[in-house]
Amino acid sequence: MHTFADLAKTLNRSTVYLSGLQSRFELPAFDGAGYSEAYLAFLQTVVHLRTLSIPEETLRDLWHVEKKLLVLLHADSTGSPTWFLDSCGATTSPKRRLLLTNYELGAEVHGKSLQLGLNFADTTPELFAGQEMGEDALRVLAEYRKLSGRILEDVKGELPQVRAAMAWAKRL
Repeated sequence: MHTFADLAKTLNRSTVYLSGLQSRFELPAFDGAGYSEAYLAFLQTVVHLRTLSIPEETLRDLWHVEKKLLVLLHADSTGSPTWFLDSCGATTSPKRRLLLTNYELGAEVHGKSLQLGLNFADTTPELFAGQEMGEDALRVLAEYRKLSGRILEDVKGELPQVRAAMAWAKRL
C-alpha cells in the first residue's frame, strides 16, 4: 500500500497534478497508506499515455466507456470502492484486457466475441434487461474498440519521436 506522497514520488508528478487526475477521472481518495498497487498501476498508465501525447480528454472518454462496459458486464463482484481499478497491473493475457482498467474480458478485446450474461455481483436483478433500457454491451464494446484503436495508433505514431528523444537525452 502507498501514501499519496508515494504515488507522486513514484510517478515523478506533483501532488497537485495527481489530485487533479483523481478529480477528473472521479477516483476515490484515501487517507494514509490507502493506495493499492493497482491504483498506482492505473495512474502509471495514464501518465505514460499522457507522456506519449494522448490527450487527457480522450483518456477520460475511454475511461467512461470502459467503466460503462464493466457495469454492463456486472464486473463489480467485490463491492470495493476501487473495483474498476483492481485489475490494473496484471500482466497475463494483455490482448484480452481493456487499456485503462486492465480488466480481462475473457476474449480478445479487438476480436469479434464477448461472453454476455455473466453476473458476478450478488445484487437484486433489475426490472428490465439492459438492452430493454437502451444499453447494449456489444455497442459499448464497439465504442471502446474505436477509441482504444485510435489511441493505440497514436501511440505507435509517437514511438519514433520517443526513441529519438531517448537517444538525444543520453548525450546530455
